[in-house]
Amino acid sequence: MARHLVAVGRALDAEDFDLALEHAQEAGRRAGRVAGVRETLGVVHYRRGEWAKALAEFRTARRLSGLNHLLPLMADAERGLGRPERALELAASPEAKRLAPAEQIEMAIVVSGARGDLGQTAAAVQHLRDLARAGSPKAPWAARLRYAYAAALEADGQEVEAQEWYARAAELDEAGETDVREVLGLETEPEVVDLVDEEDDLQDTEGPRDAGDGEPGR
Repeated sequence: MARHLVAVGRALDAEDFDLALEHAQEAGRRAGRVAGVRETLGVVHYRRGEWAKALAEFRTARRLSGLNHLLPLMADAERGLGRPERALELAASPEAKRLAPAEQIEMAIVVSGARGDLGQTAAAVQHLRDLARAGSPKAPWAARLRYAYAAALEADGQEVEAQEWYARAAELDEAGETDVREVLGLETEPEVVDLVDEEDDLQDTEGPRDAGDGEPGR
């Protein structure tokens, strides 16, 4: 079982979600009553966007373990199923109030998203404003929090401030947890040059070229 769980982690890192699912299901067949195994299977379904399956596995894992750390993922799965009101209900539960700091941040991000789903864009911004502004840039969730706050600002029509917070997120997101660099246009597709046609054109107009005429790095 353990080797399958390790393989799941590696496959998720490589974004090979089909392989991750194969290993997670095999672990489930071997140890379906182990909370960690069901949680892992839920995470794989979550990463695949299979919200109903993810939610079912998270519920089972929570029941087996008696722990509540999966509540943010469960709430986000509810959003994925088009049930933002249910996500807000989970966030308001007594169990959610007792989550660890990292999980509290994740839940706040989910709540902001749920408010946005409901068209409550100002409330989405408000829910993250103090957390984003007062949060330490060294916190492991800082990039994700700044990105979520920027997205809420953008949805609320606050374009200038949104761009500022996207830039702040990009400063911290060295691991590529978000697509902020793409949002800011910091990662562009390399220019594709047809070297054969280009060389033929130059020969027709300039005559033979020396080897040293080529552009460095081509």
